[in-house]
Amino acid sequence: MNTISAGHAREGAYDVLLSDLDVSDVKRFQDDSIWPYFERLRKEDPIHYCSDSPYGPYWSITKYHDIVAVNMTHGVFSSEQGVTIVDLPEEYWTPSFIKMSPPKHGEQRNTISPIVAPENLAKLEGLIRRRVKAILDGLPRNETFDWVDKVSIELTTQMLATLFDFPFEDRRLLTYWSDVAATTPRTDHGIDTWEKRRAVLSGCLDYFTRLWNERKNAEPRADLISMMAHSPATRNMEPREFLGNLILLIVGGNDTTRNSMSGSVLFMNQNPSELRKLCDNPVLVSSAVSEVIRYQTPIAHMRRTAMVDIVIGNKQIRRGDKVVMWYISGNRDDEVIDQADSFIIDRKDSRQHLSFGFGIHRCVGRHLAELQLKILWEEMLNRRLDIKVVGEPERVASNFVHGYSALPVQMVA
Repeated sequence: MNTISAGHAREGAYDVLLSDLDVSDVKRFQDDSIWPYFERLRKEDPIHYCSDSPYGPYWSITKYHDIVAVNMTHGVFSSEQGVTIVDLPEEYWTPSFIKMSPPKHGEQRNTISPIVAPENLAKLEGLIRRRVKAILDGLPRNETFDWVDKVSIELTTQMLATLFDFPFEDRRLLTYWSDVAATTPRTDHGIDTWEKRRAVLSGCLDYFTRLWNERKNAEPRADLISMMAHSPATRNMEPREFLGNLILLIVGGNDTTRNSMSGSVLFMNQNPSELRKLCDNPVLVSSAVSEVIRYQTPIAHMRRTAMVDIVIGNKQIRRGDKVVMWYISGNRDDEVIDQADSFIIDRKDSRQHLSFGFGIHRCVGRHLAELQLKILWEEMLNRRLDIKVVGEPERVASNFVHGYSALPVQMVA
């Protein structure tokens, strides 16, 4: 934990009146003190109403099965008003297929899903492995470096550039746009107004529009831009809808994998017995990958809006209410996941987690994320790399993306 001790965080979580408890505070995600607040809600008020927060009133859904139930009833709980706790001002709103209901949702999702189909993942596996090998072999020995920048960002950005067939020399723009898109403007950040955020993302739209115009007049190719440019479901998108889908694909293709890669190194350092277990039995790598993704929960929440009056857990939710599914809490629900607060790489049901969601909006790129993390750890194990975390991780100030901005490590030669 960065700045707040576990004991102090626990006292804070249980001292506040339950009616005043607001788990949306980004500072608790940034200093990693959020856990006892979710623990208290799961125990005392799993369907919790917060009447006053920086994001307005909202319901928190904090237990595993309740989150699944909300995810699976898209006719009752809609994503059309947005998927984050933040209500974007209308002038900055961007539609995307994750914010749509059937049939349009399925038509647009199906346009891009072939790129992560099993046969295409098989084609990508060799490329991913070559890149992982090159990056690991080029890391400095016996000196401190930032794992987030040198490994996690570089690997995921290279993969995104491949999926978009994006100019490779400009690939770090994808990381920048992802970070800006996932940012809520705040005074202590370079993006401190919605207008600055829009200006940056307008640059993203301009860049991708050039690629779109090149590919719509060429033969169809197997990249995301060409797929959208040639599909009847997406080829007539308005610019804001195109930008919305770009943001969805960039953030979705970047943050889940990138922050799980960083978290995996941190968790193995914090749990050396699990690392020894993996080194002694590398066949556990697939199970370890699933446990990393559960334990990290790289997307902390998804939001829905109630379309009808409904009762859940004896709580009356009204039509129009904001409902926030805290995946990060559901993944620590010990009524469903045994020893949920522990990192255990060979747990029996390692794939039983909420990190990819459920239902029609389940993460379309989940198998690619797992593949990249699996290959990274296979190659680290093959090289018997000794990666030591040598400082506190820096976490992003976000209650949506649960991730890291830096992780200082050393690799002992």
